[in-house]
Amino acid sequence: MPRQGRGPRLWWRKERRDKAGKIVARGTWLIVDGRKHIATGCFAGEDRQAQERLAAYIAEKYAPARRLKDIEDIDVADVLSVYYEDRRETQANKAKFDERIARLNQWWGGKVLSDVSGANCRAYTKWRGNNGGSRRDLEDLRAAINHHAKEGFHRGVVRVVLPEKGLPRERWLTRDEAAKLLWTCWRYRETQTVHVGPLKGQKVETDKRPLRHVARFILIGLYTGTRAGAIASASPFREPGKSFVDLDSGIFYRLAIGKRATTKRQTPVPLPSRLLAHLRRWSRLGIAESHFVEWNGKPVASVKTGFASAVNLAKLDVSIGNVTPQTLRHTAATWLMQRAAPMWEAAGFLGMSEKTLRETYGHHHPDHLRVAANAIGTHSAPSKNVGLVVSLVDEKARREKPGQTLENTGGPGRTRTCNQTVMSGRL
Repeated sequence: MPRQGRGPRLWWRKERRDKAGKIVARGTWLIVDGRKHIATGCFAGEDRQAQERLAAYIAEKYAPARRLKDIEDIDVADVLSVYYEDRRETQANKAKFDERIARLNQWWGGKVLSDVSGANCRAYTKWRGNNGGSRRDLEDLRAAINHHAKEGFHRGVVRVVLPEKGLPRERWLTRDEAAKLLWTCWRYRETQTVHVGPLKGQKVETDKRPLRHVARFILIGLYTGTRAGAIASASPFREPGKSFVDLDSGIFYRLAIGKRATTKRQTPVPLPSRLLAHLRRWSRLGIAESHFVEWNGKPVASVKTGFASAVNLAKLDVSIGNVTPQTLRHTAATWLMQRAAPMWEAAGFLGMSEKTLRETYGHHHPDHLRVAANAIGTHSAPSKNVGLVVSLVDEKARREKPGQTLENTGGPGRTRTCNQTVMSGRL
């Protein structure tokens, strides 16, 4: 097994003398990198400067070169590194961003920009094993390449081929299903196995209610259609990193304080009166200490596990689609359309574009294509313009008759045409 390289390091080369003992070369610090020896220009007593030269050498060696190069000479890893350094601080979820960049580096490392092709993009999708996840990763790769080009570091055309988008999730909850899910979360009691005593080995219900925080999450999701992250960070206190709920004015500021707005619109929204009453009560009774969704007095980052347990306990039908926290947003949009809410107001309330609302949920609206459906299923009414059409046809036929009618206007030999009569003003 070959010995692992030690990497760049400093080495002190002693002074050299000739046969007469005269110094012909001063002692100096060198950077040793494999078989290469790089002079630092630092001599005895300049140890600190030598360390700085080594640090600069390492930084230059491993940092991506920020200069114009041909796409056949640019490592994809360098492109991702530039993008990571320049754009990480602008990311709403830095942890997820780090995971995506790490995956891209794992597969694309060792390849150059000219290797970015449809075949390799499809190979990455196969390696990733998930169309939706690979699409999101490749979107970051595309953004990194575009950023690299905009910075002027390459000018060749590089195309990232994305897998097709998945089908939209259309699963939503009926009001009966929503009530059943809420009731299950509120009433469920934890079951534990007895280990000592006469009931040893038996399972008994305790007084613990482990899903009540999920019930509060569901209420907020159904009444506002807010995304899971904003619900988890919802708080009665205006503090950085929290989505502020103003209990006095009844406004939910869904974008967490201190975070940048993204394409995931998190606009402020007025709270329905029923939900606002719940939120005020939770705050007054101390149920919500720092956040409205808490587990053992601490905020939760995600309710996916508890939510999945609640769906299973409520025995909801998942054969027509999985029921996840995002389903609450679909449900809110569907209910708004079923209640004939104006399209523009519903889109603003949900924090989505009117186009998305119309295309995805518009068919639930009671007026959706109703005029067309009624028109094609009824007998046609007589046109209001029939009389006008008939009169115009008669006039045309009359004008096309040969000759003109003569009129006797005053004795023998005195006749004139109808047109002459009209022009003389007698008619």
